[in-house]
Amino acid sequence: MSAMHKLSEHIRQKGLSATLKKAWKHYVFSHQELLWMERDLVSPVPPYKLKSYPPLQVVSITPENAVAFTRYFGDRVETMAELAREGYTGQMHLDDKGDAVAFIWGAARNYHDKHYYGCWFPVKPGEFFEFGGELTRAYWGTKLSMDLQTELWKAMYAQGCNKVVDVCEWHNIPALKLHIRTGYSEQGRIMNVYELFGRWRFFRETRYTGSRLDTLRKPVREPATAEAT
Repeated sequence: MSAMHKLSEHIRQKGLSATLKKAWKHYVFSHQELLWMERDLVSPVPPYKLKSYPPLQVVSITPENAVAFTRYFGDRVETMAELAREGYTGQMHLDDKGDAVAFIWGAARNYHDKHYYGCWFPVKPGEFFEFGGELTRAYWGTKLSMDLQTELWKAMYAQGCNKVVDVCEWHNIPALKLHIRTGYSEQGRIMNVYELFGRWRFFRETRYTGSRLDTLRKPVREPATAEAT
């Protein structure tokens, strides 16, 4: 499919305005807001309603077993091996065929995200930075999205950590709602990532007060009361 045909097809499906907006972000200027979130490692996860999933094996990621990502995450094999060699704590969940269907990482020291955002994420003593969590589509909407995190928390707690911190893209509503369901709180900090002409990136941290997630929270229902007669 030629570039002009792709462009015309995108305009037909999304409209001219949306197409121009996407092109501007990709080729000229983009700005992402990453909200810092935090949570302790011992408070129970609030009740949730998610589907169950078949038994999986939790395995620590090493340079040698990173080949387990080949089937579902074929483009990540070398990245997974590299992160393991650099000493970060990674866990993968394997199905009955030995293929990784989910993974997540933790860094108990300052983390340089050279694979995606390109910036440094500072980590304080006693904290760990959680990153890279992902599931195959077959497991979306299942309890694995929770178990993936809590299994890593156990491993990092055993290493002496007492708090997990991470960042979440402001436009990623499903991920933000997952953070709310999991009991995270906002730190009031934003890592701003700017990209110019698809080549240069700049980073700046800003702060805010109040909550930016209140609009995503489900309203609390007041208990019904009988009217006085």
